[in-house]
Amino acid sequence: MSSRSAARNDARTAVLDRRARPLRDLRISVIDACNFRCPYCMPAERVPERHGTDAGARLSFDEIERAARGFVRAGVGKLRLTGGEPLLRRNLPDLVARLSALPGVEDLALTTNGALLDRQARALREAGLHRLTVSLDSLDPARFAAMSGGRGALRDVLRGIAAAEEAGFRRIKFNVVVRRGVNEDDALAIAAHFRGSSHVVRFIEYMDVGTCNEWRREEVVPSRELRDRIHARWPLRAVDRSYRGEVAERHVYADGEGEVGFVSAVTAPFCGDCHRARLSADGQLYTCLFASRGHALRPFLQGDDAALDARIAAVWAARTDRYSELRGRGAGARPIEMFLIGG
Repeated sequence: MSSRSAARNDARTAVLDRRARPLRDLRISVIDACNFRCPYCMPAERVPERHGTDAGARLSFDEIERAARGFVRAGVGKLRLTGGEPLLRRNLPDLVARLSALPGVEDLALTTNGALLDRQARALREAGLHRLTVSLDSLDPARFAAMSGGRGALRDVLRGIAAAEEAGFRRIKFNVVVRRGVNEDDALAIAAHFRGSSHVVRFIEYMDVGTCNEWRREEVVPSRELRDRIHARWPLRAVDRSYRGEVAERHVYADGEGEVGFVSAVTAPFCGDCHRARLSADGQLYTCLFASRGHALRPFLQGDDAALDARIAAVWAARTDRYSELRGRGAGARPIEMFLIGG
């Protein structure tokens, strides 16, 4: 977010939590179903084929737009559509058009696994989507298939990326979740593939999101290890974050051939600057990726703006979350599964 955009945001009513963190970013899960079964998120052996919110129980586009307006009034300038896999939600470009037209929305992004992107990239761009993030954990077809739970084909994702580039998405972010003994050897190959492009690869430490991925700390590959490995091949130079609260530590190649980032929620928690809220597909407001419970927002989407604004402010003002800083020290109850509220 630019300094001018940040200034406009700061001019709105400031809503601060109990650790003086403002509300600036809303992640909206439009669906909690997914066409993949990634072991670190929604392992097939732990998550039933039929799970989550029925279509009739999901927030409607009217309700999502109403919620977004309320969050913008509370200071949010960034919206991100997530899932599950958001491209499974029917007529998603219609929602994008509505949200991109909202006064005060400075940035509208979407996170996807990319398998359905070739059919929708142009419509999403024309509807006003600003940015795309694609999850891409391997460029080896067999390993990619395994990491998608046997549901995904790398060729489909690469086709979707090409379609997104043709539609005008010039700076796509690629999220790579790195797991010890699984895909840490893919880091150099993925970095090499996107070097020299305008795209950004972000390597993400394997996290204990939810309870069904049977997370073990010894499977975490620390960001510093990956950074050192890449730096030894192509020297890196650290640069400042684009804005306060950005989760990735940014590095550029010393030869000017692009940028990579590292998200270190396990080894270098960034809770102190976290300003993200999450809205689930069924209308629950979560104040942390690792929250154990949500707060019902849907009833307040039927009344007047004042009641909705008061509800958002009250939930955020009571927020004390800092799970990653407390990990392993009695951080609280079991967290919600990530696929129910988005990443």
